[in-house]
Amino acid sequence: MFYKSVNERVMKIKLIPDEKNAFIEEYKPFIAASVEKATGKYVSYGRDEELSIGLIAFDEAIVNYDSEKGSFLSFAGNVIRRRLIDYYRKEKKHNAVTCIGDYSNEKVDEDETSEYIAVVEESRDKYYQEEINRLRKQELEELKEELSVWGLKFSDVAKSSPKHKTTKNSYLQIVKYIIDRPELVDKIRTKQYLPIAEIVEGTKLPRKTIEHSRNYVIAAMIILTGNYCCIREFIDWGWKK
Repeated sequence: MFYKSVNERVMKIKLIPDEKNAFIEEYKPFIAASVEKATGKYVSYGRDEELSIGLIAFDEAIVNYDSEKGSFLSFAGNVIRRRLIDYYRKEKKHNAVTCIGDYSNEKVDEDETSEYIAVVEESRDKYYQEEINRLRKQELEELKEELSVWGLKFSDVAKSSPKHKTTKNSYLQIVKYIIDRPELVDKIRTKQYLPIAEIVEGTKLPRKTIEHSRNYVIAAMIILTGNYCCIREFIDWGWKK
């Protein structure tokens, strides 16, 4: 069957198991490339657990995709990355005792066993933290590109960041007001401007405060409503997550 685009194809096959399985098989190279981009290392099917995570995430992307989410492949790539982040975090929490099978048939000193466990835990924690840091670095590059669309740089956001607690609370009130209203987020993203009069009416904050908050608020909105899982958790937003 002929499809005008991958997006149209996904919308047609998502409920047809045979066609969906064939589609996943066809896009295995894309899945591998997405995993490699996210992890920064070469991966191989049948060897690396990350590819199993990628396959499951790709299937999840097919099930949850709709045309309003834009390009399917971009959407799938983001789902794969989020699932890899979840995987690394869960693995980091695993007890390293499960890896001491080498000692199962030997009588070893308790101190030696404890030392081994500590080394394994440290090594594993370091590996998973490095993977999360790599994913965060990738997100920072993508955030830099998205901010540039608004004519902003990281330095612009840093300069506009509130220095005093009262100002920070006001800025966060503006951010929360926006992200609690998906239609307002869409409006701001589409028209690329802050509807100041609307925000003044909704928050009852002074117009000048909202005008001064522009760069900070836009950056916060992009991070909190975009695919920036690692960056979101790295920033202290001043409210309970």
